[in-house]
Amino acid sequence: MENLVVWTLYFFSFYAFLPAFISRTFGFRVFKKGLVKKEIALTFDDGPDAVYTPKLLELLARYDAKATFFIVGAHGEAQPELLRKIHEEGHTLGIHNYVHKTNWFMRPRSVKRQIERTCEIIREATGSRSNYYRPPWGIINVFDFAGIGHLQIVLWSSMFGDWNKRLGAERLKRKMLKKLRPGEVLLLHDCGQTPGAHHEAPANMLVALEAYLQEGSKQGYRFVAIEEMIKLTEQAKERQLSWWKKSLITLWLQYERLFHLLFHLKQVGEESPAFHYRTISYSGHPIELAEGGRLNKGDRVVELHFDNRKLSGIAAEAASPLAAGIRMLREVEAALPMLASQLAHDPEAVDAKAIYGVTMIHRGADRLGFEVFPLPSGLFARTTRIYLRLLMRVLTKKQRNAKSKERRKAIDPCMLLMPMSKIQAYQNTHAALLRASIGQEASLQSAPSAAGDSVPVKGSTSAV
Repeated sequence: MENLVVWTLYFFSFYAFLPAFISRTFGFRVFKKGLVKKEIALTFDDGPDAVYTPKLLELLARYDAKATFFIVGAHGEAQPELLRKIHEEGHTLGIHNYVHKTNWFMRPRSVKRQIERTCEIIREATGSRSNYYRPPWGIINVFDFAGIGHLQIVLWSSMFGDWNKRLGAERLKRKMLKKLRPGEVLLLHDCGQTPGAHHEAPANMLVALEAYLQEGSKQGYRFVAIEEMIKLTEQAKERQLSWWKKSLITLWLQYERLFHLLFHLKQVGEESPAFHYRTISYSGHPIELAEGGRLNKGDRVVELHFDNRKLSGIAAEAASPLAAGIRMLREVEAALPMLASQLAHDPEAVDAKAIYGVTMIHRGADRLGFEVFPLPSGLFARTTRIYLRLLMRVLTKKQRNAKSKERRKAIDPCMLLMPMSKIQAYQNTHAALLRASIGQEASLQSAPSAAGDSVPVKGSTSAV
């Protein structure tokens, strides 16, 4: 007998208690709260109700609020015209089982039948299938995670006990107003016909909800259906870096700083540099350049390193590695005149034969004057490929579709070379830009004089 009790306890722990605890506490495989700025999701369980649901729809329409109705299938089956009205007014219909019975006391097959029957009732009334499921009392068994197919399980962030008539409209209103904040998924009830509820309790809910909608509208909140809340939350999560990725980027940037110190890299420009450089001896295979030159082993080259701090900022805003690459090329194009001017005054770069770099971002580099070469196969190519792909994976957003993955695969490390004769053209551009900037400054300074204003002269006592 003792063993039977122990095994029964084990079974219920695995089948019911643990899944419910994990889903409610950690949000595992369920949606329960949004990550948004000014949106709140109103959800209503146990309906539809012939008396209170129409009143609720009128109230929501007055405040241009959208909501999600998790219906009991048997209630909806008796009132298909009410389901159709909910759907036509822009609200979302979800499933709350065919009868209000906990999943703990049903076999997985029974739960599935309850869901499928309710889903079919919604489809027959509205022409659309439901995509959302809320188990009665929010209680989940272990098979619900895998057995509900395409449905998203939706729980809640705030519950108020509004099924209890003795709570009263005033107390309910105060409790609800404490939860007037972005991302909330409110659980309310538009029907009092389920076990444990009072049949007149929704009347209090309607009074409290009107005060909540009024105050929320005054503060600029939007009341949205659950699909919009989920969509906005997913978009926010894509923009938000996880703590481990932030830590990884911080470590990577510290490593880069140490690398710059150890190998004496020089910064191009004073603020927010696009890249850094050092002068080294070329150690690769001989390369024939397009203009007839030749780069041999031992020749001096200027090795470029893109600034990873700038790259991380670009990557945070870019939709993909390819988009980040396009933005980086623009940054390089803008910085090349400054690099040319700096190299012209750097004694260590006097005997350099070419500018050299290895990068995954090489599309369009030929238009800037670079020649693009595939990396010769070998250990260096393999390790460089791993390093650069890892760098792009850390700094850029995760890709979620096959097309993006194909594009990422196409971004393969290559070697970029630019003869020093070509970089001199950028030096002339920098000089022209500098002259134009000085000329513009001079014209601005002389503008008051040309307009007839008096200009103070050194030593003059007549200036006021």
